[in-house]
Amino acid sequence: MYPDRVVSGMRPTGAMHLGHYHGALKNWIKMQSELPCLFFVADWHALTTHYDDPSIIERSTWDMLVDWLAAGIDPSQSTLFIQSKVPEHAELHLLLSMATPLGWLERVPTYKDQIENLANRDLATYGFLGYPLLQAADVLIYRASQVPVGEDQVPHIEMMREIARRFNHLYGKEKGFEEKAQEAVKKLGSKRAKLYNELRTEYQQDGKDDALEQAKAMLDDAQSLSMIDRERLFGYLEGSRKLILVEPQARLTAASRLPGLDGRKMSKSYGNAIALREDKDVVTKKVRTMPTDPARVRRTDVGDPAKCPVWQFHEVYSDTATREWVVKGCKSAGIGCIECKQPVIDAIVKEQEPMHERAQQYLDDPSLVRAIVADGNDVARKLAQETMRDVREAMGLAYA
Repeated sequence: MYPDRVVSGMRPTGAMHLGHYHGALKNWIKMQSELPCLFFVADWHALTTHYDDPSIIERSTWDMLVDWLAAGIDPSQSTLFIQSKVPEHAELHLLLSMATPLGWLERVPTYKDQIENLANRDLATYGFLGYPLLQAADVLIYRASQVPVGEDQVPHIEMMREIARRFNHLYGKEKGFEEKAQEAVKKLGSKRAKLYNELRTEYQQDGKDDALEQAKAMLDDAQSLSMIDRERLFGYLEGSRKLILVEPQARLTAASRLPGLDGRKMSKSYGNAIALREDKDVVTKKVRTMPTDPARVRRTDVGDPAKCPVWQFHEVYSDTATREWVVKGCKSAGIGCIECKQPVIDAIVKEQEPMHERAQQYLDDPSLVRAIVADGNDVARKLAQETMRDVREAMGLAYA
């Protein structure tokens, strides 16, 4: 089948903050050493809510890319690109829209939530309703096997799977498919061919999922098969369709929920964020002025860390000994709030030091970032074009 591949993207909101780093970027950095990864700036997605003022998108795109590189995304391990530089995303989105039921888009949980939360914006547009379909195209066009998401995004991945499944059902009909699949089975060799047929029967007749997984693993190891025969045999396992689009799996990522300085979700719009490359003095000032347990009006008042926004930072940044020191000192008034905050300040500054160092070369020479992205655009587009050739052929659009 197709090689394992991770795809993920972010809308360009400008410079990143620590909430982005602990919520997503740390997981990206970990995954890039495990599997081929494609990370993209979703600039078209930014238009779904900012179509009336797109002027900020370009500046925000480059700021965000510098932050990705500063955080530790390695262009020698990951492919970085910009969504709008790969127009095949839009083509697949258009073609998928022809066969995607309207009800699928209307039932996406985040659709109604965002309509309510962004009531000050006019979001009665197809672009906003259809953004989950564009999201699906972003992933399906690379035949990604894994998409890193939090639990709230799992419904989006399930919808992607349904869209891929429906597309394969509608357009995976190949003339003489069964005969061609049976010919491909023979190419496995007698022993493997027999095992393949047995496993296929066990799955289709008895519904044994382990038989399906065993057969897929065998096909992955079958070096004698061409890509087209491999595709046929994967499709033949589950029915009588050629697999054109891959059903991605949600890769649930462990996200450290770093709140904002006031205890709410960290957001620039709330004015409670610490930028990824914040100046040391600004970090110190922001943390020192964080609100604390309201019960601690005076230095001698005892407090409760569970009621203090600073404690949530300790849970992310401090080791066990430091957290024990905080709990004991706060509840006994043995330490003041400024003392409590200092380990957090030190930890954030230490975390950000290598980020400042990595970012400086790109700030000194912006052409370096543009070169990385230009290379990434080329890599992504070649992969996207391979998928679109198969999609057009399946839909009868590959005119000679």
